[in-house]
Amino acid sequence: MPDDPVPEILSAQEAPEFAPAQFVRWFRDVAPYVHAFRGKTFVVTFGGELVQEGALNALVQDLSLLSALGIRMVLLHGSRPQVNEQLRLKGYANRFGLGLQPMDAAELECAKEAAGEIRLDIEAAFSQGLPNTPMSGSHIRVISGNFVTARPAGIIDGVDYGHTGKVRKIDIDALRFAISHDSIVLISPLGFSPTGEAFNLDVEEVATSVAVALRAEKLIFLTENTTVHNPDGSVDTELAREDADNLLATSELDDVTAYLLRYASLAVKRGVARAHLVPFTLDGSVLLEIFTHDGVGTMVVEDTLDDLRPATLDDVGALLQLIEPLEADGTLVPRGRTTIERDVDNFCVLEHDGVIYGCAALHAFPKEQMAEMACLIVHPEWQSEGGGDKLLRHIETQARQRGFKRLFVLTTRTSHWFIKRGFVQGGITDLPRERQASYNRSRNSMVFIKRL
Repeated sequence: MPDDPVPEILSAQEAPEFAPAQFVRWFRDVAPYVHAFRGKTFVVTFGGELVQEGALNALVQDLSLLSALGIRMVLLHGSRPQVNEQLRLKGYANRFGLGLQPMDAAELECAKEAAGEIRLDIEAAFSQGLPNTPMSGSHIRVISGNFVTARPAGIIDGVDYGHTGKVRKIDIDALRFAISHDSIVLISPLGFSPTGEAFNLDVEEVATSVAVALRAEKLIFLTENTTVHNPDGSVDTELAREDADNLLATSELDDVTAYLLRYASLAVKRGVARAHLVPFTLDGSVLLEIFTHDGVGTMVVEDTLDDLRPATLDDVGALLQLIEPLEADGTLVPRGRTTIERDVDNFCVLEHDGVIYGCAALHAFPKEQMAEMACLIVHPEWQSEGGGDKLLRHIETQARQRGFKRLFVLTTRTSHWFIKRGFVQGGITDLPRERQASYNRSRNSMVFIKRL
């Protein structure tokens, strides 16, 4: 064993071979995600740049693991750099980038050749099974087919786009049949019309259409290094769709990031639970994005809709209506109108059609880099709608953005709910000193703490 103690968290490259404590902790930490995502559908898409950079083999190994864990997958690949290389070799001057561009018959042949070559490379990678490799013992079926019906893009601004197409229809029944039988569906950026014509498609549009049609749990765009960043340069790991749309309206993003973020926002708006922009240049980025709390890319979510907002003084009456029944039965400590009015800036509320049906408060203890979530309430008629999880995620995000390292709660009756969401039981001495002094020992509330 090494003489130096093993750090609490290490990267795969830096961790010593013998680090059992870290291994066990990691396995326990990812278990909730494994349970949550088993049987769910992920749509994963990447450009030809990933193949060009030699990252295909590592990605296939990670996707094979996800498949073994019971996650259903549709995989889409792009081929822009490969098409451009074919065009260069054949002496054509045209080059293709993001978005729709006119394509003639000769250029379509280049697109077919490039897509066919990448498809075969992907199928070969999933067929690996050598001993002592991550693919050992894997039996991954990859199914390709005419899942996408296309239509011509037509004439735009007087220009005939020829063999460039748009998605007309996704064969949802065939897709569901394939993925329900433990196969990975592989889709190329080509579509076919009822007249038998082939069209070159925008892979980002196809991926978004497939994810929406399947009501996928996740749509993952693997990019070279395209994520949204905070002002301090760090990756913005969670972005509300409304905020994403506001950011797109500012024109502050580079063209590639804006292009992908626009599709991510559209997917979430149309029913996909989560859309991710993940850098493929980081080894294992898909696993890190899925199985760690913050991930390594930018996730677009719908959770912070118009109905989740900061509380105002006008909301005090509605807050009291939520709180008073729980104060009466002893679930919550009595607060009173004066306390609510004083602390209203700490509250956020869930509102639907003018009715406030949930709330939570965040109290800061900067000295200890800790925050308390208090008064988490969802009206009984709304408790099956996931409002409690929305509020918790919002409070966690707010606490993390303010630099707090731990979030704690005091509860007498809902300990299991917090345990299921990653909180660990602590004691009074784990609380900030100021909170220890105000702790009501007669209530004997349990303390639960979560690392942020």
